[in-house]
Amino acid sequence: MRIITANLNGIRSAASKGFFEWAVQQEADVIGVQEVKAQSEQVTGIHCHVGKMPGQFHYAQKRGYSGVGIYTQQEPSEVIVGLGDEEFDYEGRWVEARFDKPGRKLSIISCYFPSGSSGEERQQAKFRFLALLYPRLLALRETREFILMGDVNIAHQNADLKNWRSNQKNSGFLPEERAWMTKVLSEGGLVDVYRRLHPDTTDTCYTWWSNRGQAYANNVGWRLDYQLASPSLAATARTAAVYKDSKFSDHAPLTIDYDFDL
Repeated sequence: MRIITANLNGIRSAASKGFFEWAVQQEADVIGVQEVKAQSEQVTGIHCHVGKMPGQFHYAQKRGYSGVGIYTQQEPSEVIVGLGDEEFDYEGRWVEARFDKPGRKLSIISCYFPSGSSGEERQQAKFRFLALLYPRLLALRETREFILMGDVNIAHQNADLKNWRSNQKNSGFLPEERAWMTKVLSEGGLVDVYRRLHPDTTDTCYTWWSNRGQAYANNVGWRLDYQLASPSLAATARTAAVYKDSKFSDHAPLTIDYDFDL
């Protein structure tokens, strides 16, 4: 099972840079996308498939903002759009494809965490999102296996960003955000699948680069895109790679192969 997550920073922009041609060649089973920045009428019939893989989407109410999608080779048994929370469902942040069958409950989720980098108001929204999400993840873990993929907008450890010393008071590397991630991976029982396979990488782990200065050229990056999995699924992960040969967005796609069948 090949699972790819990619923040597109605009599905139409990424399409113009060759994302869909690349995605078809990957022969993935599931592709999650975030920051679609489009509405249904701008996606339906145009970007609603990757090859023969149909997509399911959660669009933001605000035009040109946020939004997530998930493309699947197999038809899900059920699709859950949104978290059931008015504030964040307005922003289009959660789409969950379920692949349930007798004796097994499995979800694969595309999720886009808020960024707090624009100011204190959005940082507080991000903290509200984290507070909302943690018990949801615990409840999911009690009832089903799952993989949550997406742009988490948190670099967890020093190794996950180039300039960690100067970013300790910046959104994405705040102590409270990092503590949340630590709690998810300890008490919450989830596994950071990339780090399970690559515990020591630094410069090669980054998935996002600022558009300011020469961040991309100098690889001044952050690891913000994750696949978080329940332990039994994480144990089947075999390879993980960040794709940087083409640049579809300010993020790079993260591909993980699992020894597991949908």
